Amino acid sequence: MQNTAESGSTPPGGAQGPDHGGCPAAADTAALIADPYAEYTRLRQAGPVHRITGSDGRPAWLVTRYDDVRQALADPRLSLDKKNGVAGNYSGLQLPPALDANLGNMDPPDHTRVRSLVAKAFTPRRIEQLRGPVQQVADDLLDAIADEGHADLIASYAAPLPITVICDLLGIPARNRPDFRAWTDALIAPDPARPEAARAAAGNMLRFYTDLIAAKRADPGDDLLSDLVRVREEGGDDRLSEDELTSLAFIIHFGGYENVVHLIGNAVVALLDHPDILKELRSNPAKLPAAVEEFARYDAPASLAVRRFPLEDVEIGGVAVPAGETVLLSLASANRDPEQFPDPDRLDPHRVPSGHLSLGHGLHYCLGAPLARMETEIALAALLGRFPGLSLAVPRDELRHRPSIRARGLISLPVFWHPEKRTGF
Repeated sequence: MQNTAESGSTPPGGAQGPDHGGCPAAADTAALIADPYAEYTRLRQAGPVHRITGSDGRPAWLVTRYDDVRQALADPRLSLDKKNGVAGNYSGLQLPPALDANLGNMDPPDHTRVRSLVAKAFTPRRIEQLRGPVQQVADDLLDAIADEGHADLIASYAAPLPITVICDLLGIPARNRPDFRAWTDALIAPDPARPEAARAAAGNMLRFYTDLIAAKRADPGDDLLSDLVRVREEGGDDRLSEDELTSLAFIIHFGGYENVVHLIGNAVVALLDHPDILKELRSNPAKLPAAVEEFARYDAPASLAVRRFPLEDVEIGGVAVPAGETVLLSLASANRDPEQFPDPDRLDPHRVPSGHLSLGHGLHYCLGAPLARMETEIALAALLGRFPGLSLAVPRDELRHRPSIRARGLISLPVFWHPEKRTGF
């Protein structure tokens, strides 16, 4: 969840690349935001690993090819714990300790212990029990905008759906739900000119979760957070620390929002770009589960995995990476690697499943993946079934993504479904 992945530009004169005698072309941060897949194609062709420098002046290694990214995601020599990074070499978002003690910063055995305590909330059986409530949320959100004839689909649908589902899962009453979207967005794509905004968002989240946990202690309910509070209070070998408890609430909420809102938004745009596929899925919603896997590959909600720090000198793609340096694994680039995915730039909902990495791989595979898939399937089926005239309300080239190379998400998605409402923006 840290902002390490904002590393992405190169120093003047290019990057020091693979030790085979060549220097691959410098990674262009602006291009990775404006046209990431073209830039990643260029980088893959130039070399498997690139020495880059972020906008904060800190160096990192960017891994671009599928086999290397997949292997690195499961490599125990690559640590998520920031204490294993070279001092002064890493400059991610500085979260309060109670939020920083999360699964995205943990290695075994702590990672194994903490993950096992929350994994029960994301079993296939538990997720399937949420299908009805998620469907109700989707229907209610569409009811609220149906008569308008137009909407910003991010603000009105893709964002509130996962926020509502995660709040319900954690047991956060509707009356006590602050503007999580604003807080989360401030952390996803912080404004370099206003670093205080990200710090304020982190502080607001910490205060909220601290108060919420205190409320669950005083009056527990039938929800995930109350269950975790009981684990904390009852003790035993798997006892959670107070910071671990707080950070679990944070990362479940943060991760459960970010990936799903981007996946839904990116999928809708992909469908509007491919009306033949949209028509096929509208007439046969049973094909949506396979299509969601292809949407996740085609335009991944997370462009980069959580940064890694080698515990020892390692070789990735034939490139020597020293211990402690920051390693960035490009999920977006791996998912478009033609060595793994034939004709990778083509959206193909009939593509034979071949292991996209959008939800991770190995020990740190996304815990909420089944929920994210189910929410996206329901959201798309409800939307396509409800609004057969769905169209973009602005020219395609006016859509803007968040200025981040870590997350691939739209700022807004203006659409209409009644012809007379197409000028509503």
